[in-house]
Amino acid sequence: MNLSMINKALKKGLCISIYSVFTMGAVTAQAVEPIKVGLVAALSGQSAKSGEAITRGLTIAIDEINESGGVLGRPLELVRRDDESNPSKGLLASRELIQREKVSVLFGGLDTPVSLAIVPVINQLKVPFMGVWAAGTPITKNGAKENYAFRVSAVDEVVDEALVKYGVDNYAMKKPGMILINNPWGESNEKGLKQSLASRGIEYTVIERIESSDLDVIPQLTRLKEKGTDTLLMVANVAPSAQVVKSLERMDWDVPIVSHWGPAGGRFGELAGATADRVHFIQTFTFTDTESGKSGDIFKKLQAKFPEIKSIADVTPAVGIANAYDAMHLTAIAIEQAGNTKGKDIRNGYYAIDKYDGLIKSYSKPFSKDQHDAIEANDYIFTHFVDNQIVPVK
Repeated sequence: MNLSMINKALKKGLCISIYSVFTMGAVTAQAVEPIKVGLVAALSGQSAKSGEAITRGLTIAIDEINESGGVLGRPLELVRRDDESNPSKGLLASRELIQREKVSVLFGGLDTPVSLAIVPVINQLKVPFMGVWAAGTPITKNGAKENYAFRVSAVDEVVDEALVKYGVDNYAMKKPGMILINNPWGESNEKGLKQSLASRGIEYTVIERIESSDLDVIPQLTRLKEKGTDTLLMVANVAPSAQVVKSLERMDWDVPIVSHWGPAGGRFGELAGATADRVHFIQTFTFTDTESGKSGDIFKKLQAKFPEIKSIADVTPAVGIANAYDAMHLTAIAIEQAGNTKGKDIRNGYYAIDKYDGLIKSYSKPFSKDQHDAIEANDYIFTHFVDNQIVPVK
């Protein structure tokens, strides 16, 4: 019984005790208690745009879900924490969100090392984790007997195959060299790239490592050039990727760069400068149509919610928005399927999803006990920066 019903009863002269009113009020308050979902992502630093994009995608999806009555009759509420791209901080933030904020599902951000630090915790505490950016293969394929990690994002082992295929098809690549960030994400892709090259009988020239703090990578690039490298296979986030481009420009070495999606995570166009467009990198989505269809509908909602968005240049990187938007809707379906907010039941709810018409694609049984990744090989597109906008390569 709500307040309106109580007032009607009083007008009819019915006797309602103060105890009954307070009891009914408590039941009503309990019924609308929000379901909290958490986000641990880079909300500051050079990768802050990735956290901003994920937040926007989750927010638009949550608004839609709440306007339609919420989940299990309860509104969704987003609680965020900044991991600063630091695994230790991400780990602490995840524990706080799970144990203090009591989030039912935890969403992850850009950085594979952060997600890899969080995964053992969510498996131990049996709270579903939904990755919407970090692509490290071991995030979802983590070997846990009870695996609570899911993902609507790229997967390194699939991306690596796509990168090699793109290099062969578009640049007649015969002598590729790798330039990889020196962390677990780089290691994950080294394994996948080696396998993909070996399956084609292609030998790589050399593997060079770069650090996020590197201000000059000419020594590494010089060794790659001396070995006769005809195409660079690059895996790094925004800052080191930009240093690769600027170092190549100083060397006057015009070599094709086929990259994982690291450059999309922040101000790459600004940091890399005039030749940023030479880097062709993989994505799962870009706003090519802002006027019609679901893409146009979501873009208009973004503009209404975030007035600073004037054009597609203001939603870079769109992949973070799209991945997060689809992941949130899929998560809402999983919770509905579960019928409650218990971690194990939500996990089974993901397996029970039949169909969902998303922003990236139409999903059909996206998850199973053997498959926790919803994005497949044919869902990728190649893009580059043009005037600080991410657009498909023509």
